[in-house]
Amino acid sequence: MHAVASVPAVDPFLKAIRERIAQVVVGQDVVVERLLIALLTSGHILLQGMPGLAKTLLVDTLAKTIDLKFARVQFTIDLLPSDILGSEILDQKTGDFRTRKGPVFTNLLLADEINRAAPKVQSALLEAMQERRVTIGNDTFSLPQPFVVIATQNPVEHSGTFELPEAQLDRFMMCHRLTYPTQAEEEEVLRRNLHLGLKQDATGGTVARTEFDVLEHDPAGTLDDLKRTMVAVHGVHVSDVFQKHVIEMIHRTRRHPALEFGCSPRGGIALTKAARARACLHARDYVVPEDLFALAEDIVLHRVRLKYESLAEGITGPKVLAEILGAMG
Repeated sequence: MHAVASVPAVDPFLKAIRERIAQVVVGQDVVVERLLIALLTSGHILLQGMPGLAKTLLVDTLAKTIDLKFARVQFTIDLLPSDILGSEILDQKTGDFRTRKGPVFTNLLLADEINRAAPKVQSALLEAMQERRVTIGNDTFSLPQPFVVIATQNPVEHSGTFELPEAQLDRFMMCHRLTYPTQAEEEEVLRRNLHLGLKQDATGGTVARTEFDVLEHDPAGTLDDLKRTMVAVHGVHVSDVFQKHVIEMIHRTRRHPALEFGCSPRGGIALTKAARARACLHARDYVVPEDLFALAEDIVLHRVRLKYESLAEGITGPKVLAEILGAMG
């Protein structure tokens, strides 16, 4: 246990992370907050958004900012579980099998377009997410800590995809829907890109710099700083009243006439953990109702399903959730 683990003590570290990320990524403050919440609570996050919204850049920058290992896997129809988890390889010189660990052995794993892989591959990754260990051959290996999966999927392309079943979606702590940047933010993106300049590669050739070249590998903190912050998050006070509000909201989703089924108990646990982390990110050592209202959409909507009749009537998940939160407010 670290000697100092209070919210005020870790606030400079959290601010430094955001400042470093802002040097590379324009806007996306909410997405950054959600990624940090997942990292601080050992949760996983699913990002839904169109291509080109800097998802890979954001995760890579976060990894460099805290000196974490980062790996990216592009999910395709021909991907195999061993391509993610690893496999045993026969050493022809000795005749023995040796283990080749896959990209899952990292701190931040970006699973790009997870819905393009076959269900068997999805299940292999989701099992690793849940148990935080992997079995290769006869050996079981623990995954590095922290271990966070950031999965992405395109919300409009359905051809050649395998949608995640509700039971597997439930394993993601949050599902955040990315939007396009504002006009002012996009102007800043273009302005920065125009001034990136050129760089020379190892062979002496010249190539245009990209946003991935902006942030040098000079972390704002260490893994120990991250662990200390996680301890501080665990110490954030959650009142009995807040817990009752969470349970009340979860039960309202199960009783709502427009929903085929409501939120699972895992949703209530995720909401409470996430509220603690959000409070810490906002320099508070206690949660407030604002945390619940701010996080509800990302934590609840992918855990509920609308009835077919509701869909036919034009009812949406956000409308139902807004109605539930409005009744509680």
